Amino acid sequence: MSRVKRGVTSHAKHKKVYKAAKGFYGRRKNTIRAAKSAVERSMQYAYRDRKNKKRTFRALWIQRINAGVRELDVGLTYSRFIDGLGKAGIEVDRKVLSDIAIHEPAAFKALVEKAQAALAA
Repeated sequence: MSRVKRGVTSHAKHKKVYKAAKGFYGRRKNTIRAAKSAVERSMQYAYRDRKNKKRTFRALWIQRINAGVRELDVGLTYSRFIDGLGKAGIEVDRKVLSDIAIHEPAAFKALVEKAQAALAA
């Protein structure tokens, strides 16, 4: 039976881990045992934080919309505004609403007036 030397595959696996650990501090970047566990943990954080990023941005958009609505002094809050948009049949997501509130105040004011009219009716 012929002898199997596995140095090449081990080296390739280690190389992949070291590449992912680039920029890590201390032994975590150049010792396979430490690097492997650090890379695994970093992957878990990356997965978790890709989900959290969506949550964080949605919260930011809501804050911007709320600030835009309250700035107009029409007696509306974010919650009532969204309710009014729903009753008016206007379907715009929060990301776009936030952008409109910042960059096109006139268009945002028109949306607020339509939402307010739908609430009054």
